[in-house]
Amino acid sequence: MTNRSLLDVTVSEAAFQEQVIEYAHLRGWRSYHAHDSRRSAPGFPDLVLLRVGKMIVAELKRESGVLSKPQREFLIELMAVAGASGGAVSVCVWRPSDWPDVERMLR
Repeated sequence: MTNRSLLDVTVSEAAFQEQVIEYAHLRGWRSYHAHDSRRSAPGFPDLVLLRVGKMIVAELKRESGVLSKPQREFLIELMAVAGASGGAVSVCVWRPSDWPDVERMLR
């Protein structure tokens, strides 16, 4: 197992989320995350990121994390919106091993 893959399987979802938000802010993105989702609709993605006419909606998971049924349902609906947006909206499920994609999308 490489050092990177070992890190990917040990990082918590909370730590990964913190890294994504920090990098997004460094790249000029605004972020929204509901800190207490118990009063929100089940399944809504973890992050909404905005920057100059672009929006990324991201569900973050540990390397071994599994999407719940409500999460899958929200993502399917959001992907339909993204498809109709002409590229202005992206919907992602990111895991620690997806870090190169996170960096690319937030550049």
